Amino acid sequence: MEALLVLVIVAALLALGYAAFNFIGIKKMDEGTDRMSEIAAAIRVGANAFITYEYKIIAVVVVIVAVVFGVIFSIQYGNFSWQPSVCFIIGVVMSGAAGWVGMKIATYANVRVSNRARETKNIGETLKVALKGGSVMGLCVGGFALLGLFIVYVIFGYGLGLISEESLVLGDHLFTQCLSCYALGCSIVAMFNRVGGGIYTKAADMGADLVGKTEAHIPEDDPRNPATIADNVGDNVGDVAGLGSDLLESFVGAVSSAIILAVSLALHAAVDAQISYEILSKMMYFPLVFASVGLIASILGIAFVLLKKGSDNPHRDLNISTWAAAAITIIGGFVATYVMFNGLSDYASIGFNIGFISPWIAASLGVVSGVVIGGIAEYYTSYDYKPTQGIAHASKEGAALTITQGLAVGMKSCMYPLIVLGITTYASYAVSGMFGIAMAAVGMLSFVSATVSVDTYGPISDNAGGIAEMSELEPEVREITDKLDSVGNTTAAIGKGFAIGSASLAALSLMVSFLYAFQDGSVLDLNFTNPLILAGALVGGALPFLFSGMLIEAVANAARKMVEEVRRQFNEIPGILEGKAKPDYKTCIEISSQGALKEMKVPAILAILFPLVSGFLFGPWFVGGLLIGATLSAIMLAIFTGNAGGAWDNGKKYIESGAIEGQGKGSPAHDAAVVGDTVGDPLKDTVGPSLDILIKIMSTVSLVAAVLFSQYNLIDWITTLIK
Repeated sequence: MEALLVLVIVAALLALGYAAFNFIGIKKMDEGTDRMSEIAAAIRVGANAFITYEYKIIAVVVVIVAVVFGVIFSIQYGNFSWQPSVCFIIGVVMSGAAGWVGMKIATYANVRVSNRARETKNIGETLKVALKGGSVMGLCVGGFALLGLFIVYVIFGYGLGLISEESLVLGDHLFTQCLSCYALGCSIVAMFNRVGGGIYTKAADMGADLVGKTEAHIPEDDPRNPATIADNVGDNVGDVAGLGSDLLESFVGAVSSAIILAVSLALHAAVDAQISYEILSKMMYFPLVFASVGLIASILGIAFVLLKKGSDNPHRDLNISTWAAAAITIIGGFVATYVMFNGLSDYASIGFNIGFISPWIAASLGVVSGVVIGGIAEYYTSYDYKPTQGIAHASKEGAALTITQGLAVGMKSCMYPLIVLGITTYASYAVSGMFGIAMAAVGMLSFVSATVSVDTYGPISDNAGGIAEMSELEPEVREITDKLDSVGNTTAAIGKGFAIGSASLAALSLMVSFLYAFQDGSVLDLNFTNPLILAGALVGGALPFLFSGMLIEAVANAARKMVEEVRRQFNEIPGILEGKAKPDYKTCIEISSQGALKEMKVPAILAILFPLVSGFLFGPWFVGGLLIGATLSAIMLAIFTGNAGGAWDNGKKYIESGAIEGQGKGSPAHDAAVVGDTVGDPLKDTVGPSLDILIKIMSTVSLVAAVLFSQYNLIDWITTLIK
């Protein structure tokens, strides 16, 4: 069975090799005119500076957490247990590397996309450059995630002897703690990238829109707007590095929780000798094998679009990439399932209610539900459909009705994704037990490299349009980049829907693993007649609202400074609006950077500390309730904010396209739509994505510290003292 690990490292190296090939291919392309190169260099410098400062902050947090883990696990296991801390650092390195590489390629690809549009005037050829750039981020997500898991398995599992019949069946949790800490390392980077990047990009975007569009009535990405470069920098640090780290963390969390759950289920059944080590080992490897199949499928799906002849329908080409990867994953997953599980004697003992294909059905349900949830997000956010068109028409009556209609669309959009998630959860449990729920999460994320590649294409195209505008290229170039950007808005909404759905299943899988994570063989019974569990659920339900409020306030604080700076430059620099004087872009970049770095610390640390403090004060039952309340609340809030914000954005673009007669750029309806878009900006690009991280990082932290919560908590100590 260990030979199957070869498939994992082969898939990881193939993905990273293909990413490197595309990276080099992008860099070899011509940047275009001197003005284009100058603008691209400014964006690159700003993005590099921000992520460097951010990673320095992360490094300090990582060192502190690693030392604390070393002390905690040494006390827990009675000897110097350094392994989980090292696995935690490996997770940080893998997630940080993926985010860094993705951000770098985005800042190289954006100007190449503009230049390809300038040279060829062909949307199909231009699309290929944008997707090739996005594929580097997508392939690095899957490649680095699997590479890290392989290292944890080979070095810590086999090299240090943590994976063996004696260590696992007899109840040694050290290997599962290594997996949990690896996932937590990925979560730490994702939290800072999403929160910091989200604050950065929306502070710049809101500042540019509120003053540039609504007050000065100059076009988006106009070179006269001082906040334009900062806005373009924000796309790279928030929508590229943040997105990649987010979905890498979901991917790792889903795979790790499935493995941990398999071990936990086996340990609880081992008392009656119901599950053999052979079956346990198959269940442990299957999530890794299925994820490897999905990564290979993603490579094929991406390569198919890049190698085929370009077309004038970018939306169809991008869908082909995603759907092809999903289909190949399902087919390849069946082959892997047959090889691993066909011929077992007793499927009932491991909860496989439909024979050897049970885990494949559960994983396939996850694949299908991911595509369906993405489609639902597209319906509610694309201006090809009635919900977003309704927001655009409401803008004719003013900003108040624009916002009201957008709120209604966002709220209504929560129902259908939750129904899909509910059906997927129940059906996967029915066919394959608790392990099936975990495999549904793995299935949804198995082709994550394809979805991230398509999603990253969006901000690259957006940047390309900005460079075209600032370089004053011919209108035909901007028309091509605008069309790609419009499709990118739809793919971004689909990506956010996918991220929310996958985060929900991953968090649920991690939460189930938490229930089984206790060394005494007990399973945490979340009976809501227990007042501690009920209290935890109530507090957990409120936590995402507190977290969201802090993020919106952080964006507002940073945006306020940006607005003041843009107004100052318009008023104090003679000739700036006439194009005779050059704006001070550097100051705006510094405002966004300083605002993001200052404001991101408290929300990020809150997500890490809240479950820890709660566990040591009130014990595991309170934490179990906390996770349920926070997960349910955050899922709905994330869907609402993501879809409402996306609909407001595309409602504005619907007006700009000239679809409403008598309305267009600069009209009262467009001004109202810009206000709606500005309200939606922090919701869709800061709050929604960060809520995904919140529920996953809380579940992961709780899983790591579960044993400690049951042994050391204040409420048990007080109860014992009273008795």
